[in-house]
Amino acid sequence: MHVQFESYAKRYPETLYELFDHYRATGKNLLLGSELWDGYQAFAAGRQTQTEDSPLADAIRKSQEASLSDTDFYVIIRPGVARWIYYHYSFDSKTLSTVSAAEFLAFKESLISESPSDRILEIDFAPFERDFPKMNQTRSIGNGVEFLNRHFSSRLTRDLARGEELLLSFLSVHGYDSQPFMINSTISTVKELRRALVKGMDYLESQSADQQWSDFENTLRLMGFEPGWGRSRDGIIKTMSLLADLLEAPDHQVLETFLARIPMIFNIAILSPHGYFGQAGVLGLPDTGGQVVYILDQVKALEKEMKKRLFNQGLEIQPRILIITRLIPEANDTTCNQPEEPVEGTEGVTIIRVPFRRKDGSVINHWISRFEVWPYLEHFSIEAEQAIVERLGRQPDLVIGNYSDGNLAAYLIAQSLGVTQCTIAHALEKTKYLYSALYWKDMEQQYHFSCQFTADLIAMNSSDFIISSTYQEIAGSDDVVGQYESYGSFTMPDLQRVIQGVDVFDPKFNIVSPGADADIYFPFTDQARRFVDRHDQIRTLLFGEAGENYRGTMQDPNKPIIFSMARLDHIKNLTGLARWFGEHETLRKQANLLIVGGSIFEEHSGDNEERQQIRLMHELFEGLELDGHARWLGTRLDKETSGELYRFIADKKGVFVQPAFFEAFGLTVIEAMSCGLPTFATRYGGPLEIIKNGVSGFHIDPNHGDRVAAGLSSFLQRCSSDPDYWQQLSDGAIARVEERYTWRRYAKRLLSLTCIYGFWKFSTKLERQETRRYMEMLYQLQFKHRAATIEQY
Repeated sequence: MHVQFESYAKRYPETLYELFDHYRATGKNLLLGSELWDGYQAFAAGRQTQTEDSPLADAIRKSQEASLSDTDFYVIIRPGVARWIYYHYSFDSKTLSTVSAAEFLAFKESLISESPSDRILEIDFAPFERDFPKMNQTRSIGNGVEFLNRHFSSRLTRDLARGEELLLSFLSVHGYDSQPFMINSTISTVKELRRALVKGMDYLESQSADQQWSDFENTLRLMGFEPGWGRSRDGIIKTMSLLADLLEAPDHQVLETFLARIPMIFNIAILSPHGYFGQAGVLGLPDTGGQVVYILDQVKALEKEMKKRLFNQGLEIQPRILIITRLIPEANDTTCNQPEEPVEGTEGVTIIRVPFRRKDGSVINHWISRFEVWPYLEHFSIEAEQAIVERLGRQPDLVIGNYSDGNLAAYLIAQSLGVTQCTIAHALEKTKYLYSALYWKDMEQQYHFSCQFTADLIAMNSSDFIISSTYQEIAGSDDVVGQYESYGSFTMPDLQRVIQGVDVFDPKFNIVSPGADADIYFPFTDQARRFVDRHDQIRTLLFGEAGENYRGTMQDPNKPIIFSMARLDHIKNLTGLARWFGEHETLRKQANLLIVGGSIFEEHSGDNEERQQIRLMHELFEGLELDGHARWLGTRLDKETSGELYRFIADKKGVFVQPAFFEAFGLTVIEAMSCGLPTFATRYGGPLEIIKNGVSGFHIDPNHGDRVAAGLSSFLQRCSSDPDYWQQLSDGAIARVEERYTWRRYAKRLLSLTCIYGFWKFSTKLERQETRRYMEMLYQLQFKHRAATIEQY
């Protein structure tokens, strides 16, 4: 596309000048992609030579943003996912040329900074990655482990002796405490390993199929084998045959299967410092939402899968998982003031709470916003590391970070202990706020993005692998930039200029989608499992008189319900949904509206943004006269009640709406779909990938609420005349979740990734010394300096 655009610019220089001059006439220095396209359409109106399929139109349609002055026009064109081209147009010479990211960013800085200078910290991770394999196909993004396995298999084929030695060395280092696994000192060469495998498989084939490792242990140990190959005879033979096949003819699928069968993961530490992390009564509190649900469901699935693997590997080891979070002495009615808490429904999962401390060592008792935790994380990480080693009696095999703060803590702990590090963003704030990096100074007092964005860069580049819930999260779509992709290059004037912050073609990125708790979120048609004892409570919640933390009534309880549930902050856009519903007269007649989020009392919230949304919601109820048509529940629901609420609304042939301006994944979308509730969800972020439009739900654009309301009205009208249509969407939603989004699939994938990246870290020195030193400087000289500027409590 860029070749055609450049050719067009040479053939029609006057047209290009006139268009760019049209943008200049707006008087704006910064233009978003949508503004560029609107400007082009206005420019092209009445010009027969300008069509929407011309090279010029195509280039403008793919433009992400532009920066301009009286003499210069700079524009980014994104011809495809994760592909960026920077152009400069000179109004004086009327010439177009490609430029570097650094030049483009420097020009933007000159428009914003009061005293722009070329003497700014430039961050560029590209030089450290020159010798590391990278993908080049956009369809491969998010499938990093498959790429690495293919790459290693190819290298193993080219240099078989080197690859065999690596496999032998890797097998030799495994064990637990004083117990060695896989092989012992009897096997010291590849030749001996090959011979032992043949001898071992021949021996096992002659034994009874119902025998187990304990029946063969003495004989196999004499051959050089230790526990870990499997429990049953057939399981041991399978693992041995996979290794024999790898040594004979390397194959990437065989490599992945074999590595996943090696006992490597016994203990996991999961970091989630901010918010109120507890098992009950915390959802809806400031900074506390889907991440807590995610982790609690995650650890249950991981423990189950770890136990299953260790059993099948023939080992008698109880896996341990520690969730490390913040201790909050003033915890209201939650358990967040308890230093230690076992996770219900598990045998070896514990929540460990470590306090935030002031410089003098005293404990901070109250909640702190996730945007203000940065000064406390280093000492928190030191105490967390001590707590982890003390509880486990050894270092963990994997450290998982969650969100920006948890990922920075995971970086500090993983680097100190030398263990595998996994990053899970959940949400990256950079994409939520317009020009958040460019105008970071204006937002610094409230959001402290200088710390957050630097912490994100450190975590992304230090981690051994990164998990995302969807492809959208990494690289977006043809029209929308991905969350991680947005860190490719950006500037924070007078602070740092990021030339290459993250490369989404890096094979550390892997898509591992979570699910919903199948014991809670299941189809409404499964009557035998339903929590019917919650129905009276739900009827009171929906149709009872307005009371404490409730507002509004549903005068006609027989109408279907439009339901949404989320935190009450701007990005979740619950107030937007209330406005769409209230302003659409037909929709008000067809359905009731139910919103569950936040509190209805402003004084009950300690979060500024939530208080603003509470005020706005009350204004909408009053101004649009929603009382009688809508119900707002400012209350926290336990999981069983929320699961049954989805199904109760499905009984009434209602729908679920997720109206967020951006949603990294969308657990509530999965929950609603699991229960069979037709779902309308934002097209910006994960739901675009979760939902097949028109099959398992519908995509909506939260920037065009009138269209969303019209779509809801049209859907309800069709369901009224054709009841089978509602059922068709319900069945499609259930089938989609069962196909792609379950915790069982998640746990298997995460543990396999840990094994594979552990092997890569061992065999290719993935913990690159140069990169680690660079990030250590970034942490010590940039992050810590910025964190020190935040006023501590």
